[in-house]
Amino acid sequence: MNGCNMTTKKARLREQDGYRVRIVHLERVSIARQEAVPDFELDRLALTYKVLGDPTRLKIVMALAGGEMCVCDLAAFLGLSESAVSHQLRRLKDLALVRNRREGPVLYYSLDDEHVADLLEVGLEHVRE
Repeated sequence: MNGCNMTTKKARLREQDGYRVRIVHLERVSIARQEAVPDFELDRLALTYKVLGDPTRLKIVMALAGGEMCVCDLAAFLGLSESAVSHQLRRLKDLALVRNRREGPVLYYSLDDEHVADLLEVGLEHVRE
């Protein structure tokens, strides 16, 4: 008898007739299925973390946590060209991590909402522990 025994709710690995038998916790599996996040939301979340996983984009987002900045400001802060910064900002804007507002010929960027700042804060707390 090799495989899963679906009749018990307790976790254990036991020897039976020389075979190891795994016990599945049906209640926990059922709860996990009920609480599962839809795939399209998981994909969006994974993409968000992937975009934030780039050090340059992460620096931009962290700088914007302190207040809005224009492309020129961000380029000076990062030591990059305005074109390179604009490219990164476009990626961040596509995922609704940053937004912009126009004042004459200048676009000012800021975090899209406080949830983005919360992501940064929680992440920093985790790595600083």
